[in-house]
Amino acid sequence: MKIFNYSDARQNFAAILNTSLTEEVIITRRDGSRFRIVPIIEKNRKSPFDVEGVKSSVKTSEIISIIRKGREDSY
Repeated sequence: MKIFNYSDARQNFAAILNTSLTEEVIITRRDGSRFRIVPIIEKNRKSPFDVEGVKSSVKTSEIISIIRKGREDSY
């Protein structure tokens, strides 16, 4: 665990963020309050377009028919 005061943390913020990837980082203020820097690491980064399917009883042919009708109505 590494402890930094607020001024040092502000001046070396990028380095402190990198340090937090491997060990606990605490930042302290003059008034004695303490803050922990914790990285948010997503193990399975996925494409924003990779979404779960929706279970529905609507058939593909019905969906296509609705889309075609909507396109025809808009012209």
